[in-house]
Amino acid sequence: MSVFAEVDTMSSAAMTVLFWEHQNLVTEDITVVEGEVAIISCRVKNNDDSVIQLLNPNRQTIYFRDVRPLKDSRFQLVNFSSNELRVSLSNVTLEDEGRYLCQLYTDPPQEAFTTITVLVPPHNLVIDVQKDTYVEGEEVEMNCTALASKPAGTIRWFQGNKALTAVKTDVEYMEERMFRVRSQLVLTAKREDDGIPIVCLVDHPAVKDLQTQQYLDVQYKPMVSVSVKYPQGLTREGETLELVCSATGKPRPESILWQRVDDDLPEHVLILGDNLLFGNLNKTDNGTYRCEASNSVGSASADYTLFVYDHPTTLPPPTTTTTTTTTTTTPFIITDASATTEPAVHDTWAGDETPLVVDHAVIGGVVAVVVFAMLCLLIILGRYFARHKGTYFTHEAKGADDAADADTAIINAEGGQNSCEEKKEYFI
Repeated sequence: MSVFAEVDTMSSAAMTVLFWEHQNLVTEDITVVEGEVAIISCRVKNNDDSVIQLLNPNRQTIYFRDVRPLKDSRFQLVNFSSNELRVSLSNVTLEDEGRYLCQLYTDPPQEAFTTITVLVPPHNLVIDVQKDTYVEGEEVEMNCTALASKPAGTIRWFQGNKALTAVKTDVEYMEERMFRVRSQLVLTAKREDDGIPIVCLVDHPAVKDLQTQQYLDVQYKPMVSVSVKYPQGLTREGETLELVCSATGKPRPESILWQRVDDDLPEHVLILGDNLLFGNLNKTDNGTYRCEASNSVGSASADYTLFVYDHPTTLPPPTTTTTTTTTTTTPFIITDASATTEPAVHDTWAGDETPLVVDHAVIGGVVAVVVFAMLCLLIILGRYFARHKGTYFTHEAKGADDAADADTAIINAEGGQNSCEEKKEYFI
């Protein structure tokens, strides 16, 4: 009997396993944003018309087949068949979060759980600042707060397209599984920050691109520069010079002051608004001129150093003739001795023709080469004449040495001129 009982038990277990394989209850977890709609689905494979029902986390029946015992009208039947029970839950709240039960009335009953997770986006994103206006160089402190979110969000800071780093971030747990996030940013105010928005952006799975921004109002002292309106190029005696002072600041510069460093302004100089006008330049105008601008934040200045040059004097080019038949023209410029310090700059007032300047170094080099060539030629000729061979003839009387007396020697010498031998002597 025990053997048969054991066989029956094994057969029953095998049938149960086979039954579970054919009665597979399927459902999925759900994530929904607060206020939106959640769809709960209970599906059955190979159903034999068993009853399907859906229960809430408190084990209250929401739907039994296609009947809704629960009075909550937010639950609505979407689809009912022998293989599926699908229900929608509208206007989801945080209280709807939890585990829901899909149940199939079989023997034994089958159950499957689906978890609804409710996301709550930050209700508000606020930037707090200490004051509205800052002076360049001051420390700016900003605090961005994301209120009541689930889960906690992540705050990031930007200035234009540039990411900024927060000093600290605090996450505070609130009631009903809510979180509050607070991030602090500290930076130094610069004039480049004026009018540029500081952006606080929160990353949260329930919302995209949630951000707020705060514009910085930065005041700074003036920036001053001096430029020449005319003339273009060198400033020369007798000409007119106009200097322009440009100043920008926040607030706008209240006044602009022209002065001459370590001296008074010349009497013939006129101040026309922000410009300084020299009607007739002369050497006494040389010096440093300063433009100073100021506002409520501070003051700044810029300098211009004036140097008045002489007018150049251009003479007609003289003509010189070389030892050959070729005639060359060498133009040159003669200027006053006081203008020797003038830089070598093309003078647009001297006319279109550009005079040439004689290069004395080149002339000296040519003369040296000629002298050296002449010395070399003299040395070569001297050595040649020293080694030249001279040739001449002497006529001596043959037998004159053997003559008995002088008369006989002369007679022998005269008679032997035709047979004289050529002798050679060399000059050394």
